[in-house]
Amino acid sequence: MERDNFEIRDQDGAGRIGELTVPRAGVTVETPALLPVVNPHMQTVEPSRLESEFGADILITNSYILYKSEDFRDEALEVGLHELLDFDGAIMTDSGSFQLAEYGEITVTTEEILQFQHDIGSDIGTPVDIPTPPDVDREQAEEELATTQERLEFAETVDVGDMLVNAPVQGSTYPDLREEAGRHAEDTSLDVFPVGAVVPLMNEYRYGDMVDVVAGAKRGLGADAPVHLFGAGHPMMFALAVAMGCDLFDSAAYALYARDGRYLTVRGTEQLDDLDYFPCSCPVCANHTPAEIRDEGERERERLLAEHNLHVTFEEIRTIKQAIRTGNLFELVENRARAHPAMLDGYRALGDHAAQLERTDPASKGAFFYLSGESAARPEVVRHHQRLSRLNPEGKVLLTEGNPSSRYDESWNVVPPFGPFPRALSETYPLTAEIPDRMDAAGYESAARGVARLVDENPETDFTLAHEGWSESALALVPDAVRTVDLTTV
Repeated sequence: MERDNFEIRDQDGAGRIGELTVPRAGVTVETPALLPVVNPHMQTVEPSRLESEFGADILITNSYILYKSEDFRDEALEVGLHELLDFDGAIMTDSGSFQLAEYGEITVTTEEILQFQHDIGSDIGTPVDIPTPPDVDREQAEEELATTQERLEFAETVDVGDMLVNAPVQGSTYPDLREEAGRHAEDTSLDVFPVGAVVPLMNEYRYGDMVDVVAGAKRGLGADAPVHLFGAGHPMMFALAVAMGCDLFDSAAYALYARDGRYLTVRGTEQLDDLDYFPCSCPVCANHTPAEIRDEGERERERLLAEHNLHVTFEEIRTIKQAIRTGNLFELVENRARAHPAMLDGYRALGDHAAQLERTDPASKGAFFYLSGESAARPEVVRHHQRLSRLNPEGKVLLTEGNPSSRYDESWNVVPPFGPFPRALSETYPLTAEIPDRMDAAGYESAARGVARLVDENPETDFTLAHEGWSESALALVPDAVRTVDLTTV
């Protein structure tokens, strides 16, 4: 279904800079966007400051907490969320599904909670879905997904005016169920598409499984569907999730971690007690030492840590946007992946979906940096191998890492990880790639697969491969019909 509330401006892989129009708030939110979680009962950083000091133009709060609150329910109904929270941007509300997942029961229906969200002035509401946790048996995942889908269909019938409505995509850790859920959600008239029940995966550092879940959901959803990764609060994994196609992230981590004396960085989490120096130049870190913050009272210490956590989180969102704009998002993801083995698992899982990412990856960017064996699985390499079928070398053809030879009808370049290409394409992206002199086995093997693809497409052509000391594992992928010459021994 075509949607007119989300427009994509720039793209890199499946990552994109977009504009989400939120009509009830009268604002347009640029994505990727962070939604700080605000608990009305416990505001570590006031929403007005989230807007004025940190640049938040959207936040999220829990409508079920307000619905059940003796302190805030009547006030929310009387003055509305925006005045209650003192926030002028867009406000998304959750429905109580988190409480359902945590405690097993809530006392509200989809119709009741959507009506309540509308009545308190929410800009983006959420029905009561079933957040099926990871690793349940398939029968449970299917049954609970069916219930969620029934509720999404019912949510379409509730008159909520110009409030946007979320259509959560469930399905546990079954990518095919996530794809089915995405396709069903896409066919509704709902507006924003949260990938739900992934918090347990992230808590257990199962970033590879998270990527597979998102990939499944994205296969079912339309290209113009805004995707929210529910509960993804740590900046370490934002670039990975954006590269997979997520647009919105909600974070309670800035406050929860501060409460526990934890200090966020894009490379992981540090305990304040373990720090002698701050590796950051945000206003908090520039004006305090770790010892000074440790000496503060509990509430002030928590506030300062929360502010730092917000600064580093919003900075990462801006870094990701710039990477998309300049076409080096994958280099940023690679950099972040080296911070933790579980992040590397996630990056390698991203490579498993390179053909899916290739469909939206721009054909031309500024530069391609080969940084590790994982770079051999990037969408640009997949695209190059696919496009070899369009080329028709004839006669005797030299594929070489060295100089051309007049003894052949044609001389083509060979560059790992791409493999062979006509010399006339040498100055086109991504064949202008910066690659290390000491190429790894994965790069050579990828180049060999490119050779094999070209040979398979042109069985009548006589090929010779002149390589510079390729590994046995790479040469084993070269078809037997290809003569090989090791230039390092000639």
